[in-house]
Amino acid sequence: MSEQSSSFSIKNWSQDDRPREKLLHKGKSTLSDAELVAILIGSGSREESAVALCKRILASSNNNLSQLGKLSINQLMTFKGIGEAKAISIIAALELGRRRRGEDALKLTKITSSASAFELLQPIIGDLPHEEFWIIYLNNSNKVIQKSQLSKGGITGTLVDVRLVLKTALEVGATGLLLAHNHPSGTLKPSTADKQITEKLKIAAQSLDLKVLDHLIVTETTYFSFADEGVL
Repeated sequence: MSEQSSSFSIKNWSQDDRPREKLLHKGKSTLSDAELVAILIGSGSREESAVALCKRILASSNNNLSQLGKLSINQLMTFKGIGEAKAISIIAALELGRRRRGEDALKLTKITSSASAFELLQPIIGDLPHEEFWIIYLNNSNKVIQKSQLSKGGITGTLVDVRLVLKTALEVGATGLLLAHNHPSGTLKPSTADKQITEKLKIAAQSLDLKVLDHLIVTETTYFSFADEGVL
């Protein structure tokens, strides 16, 4: 083997190039999260390879991609070897992943259980740092007609306009309502206010022959269903 050809041997490749070669020959599923992020940034620093740098960045986020996706450009740039361009690449890729999950969830046009409702809602509100209240409007086959953000507020609570909910339900021809809001704190326990607004909407909807099918409290990884827990 000539000197030139031996320089292209895998063992002589820089460690930054190996994730690309691994993906090319073994498939994307064989790569670790750190290796995939390393492909995004292309190179590390003089002190460490891209893979080692990405392992360190992931470790700072408890090796959780959702947590990594919440880091700002400035937070990523605190790592030596990560400039603005690399930080933007990481954030853009993770945002694409979040949106892809959201599009996959949209295929679940029919809500068959609290679990399917969670799959629809988690990409929308599960990772937010603030609280939002959403209404999912359903037809008589429990198929999603429309998703609407009703309010956006701090983690202490949101305000819900019952009249707007009913007005929209009539306009879109809904027969069922699915209520949902997130708890950025991660707690799944419904507050007194959560129970009150659920009861308020339930009573108001009944007067128009609309049914509140469930109210989900959504966190990053799981949910609380009023219907499943028998508190609807």
